Amino acid sequence: MATASHIISSTNSILTFHSPQKPSIFLHSPSSTKLPTTFSTQIFTTTTPQLTLTPAKVIPSTVTSAASTDKFYGVCYVVRDDIDTDQIIPTEYTTLNPSDPEDYKKLGSYALVGLPSSYALRFIEEDGFMSKYSIIIAGRNFGCGSLREVATVALNAAGVKAVVAESFDEIFLKSCVSNGQLFPLESNVRICDEFKTGDVATVDIEERILTNQTTGKVYQLKA
Repeated sequence: MATASHIISSTNSILTFHSPQKPSIFLHSPSSTKLPTTFSTQIFTTTTPQLTLTPAKVIPSTVTSAASTDKFYGVCYVVRDDIDTDQIIPTEYTTLNPSDPEDYKKLGSYALVGLPSSYALRFIEEDGFMSKYSIIIAGRNFGCGSLREVATVALNAAGVKAVVAESFDEIFLKSCVSNGQLFPLESNVRICDEFKTGDVATVDIEERILTNQTTGKVYQLKA
């Protein structure tokens, strides 16, 4: 009984032929077998779907306000003990009005200009309005002296997001909390001996953790 087979040719027409029930075996050499001059080949390809990679979230180096984030990193500026409000913002600049945008910028440009000449690296570059240092590392009694709320405003205007000190003047500490201009954080160690100006640090406000990314050391801060 002959069976019917179908072959799709290069012209896509269907040819039908009958073959014997038992296939014949050709004893001729391959060279004697005449192959068709044309042959259609279909190539099937698969398309690999493109993968969309989502970049990892990066902690921003600066933030717009102290309350806008609980974790950030920045470059540190190290000061010693008893940094008073006259050093933070000298008296002659306290008449500037923080609510005026131009005066606010000027307050930032004068932040920590009262530091003695022993601080070779200045907090604000000449003719600059903001500092590249967003974290201040300090010794004991930071912000002592006269009651001057504009001191916290000046630091914030200069780009400071946190001050990590061994201790704060109580009035300055209350000013930071009431104004919400920057984070005051107290350390359990003499932190100004642990850091150098230019070190990069990460501050985790919620966990009260300070990490020196330059040295790899981690510090638990006071609650």
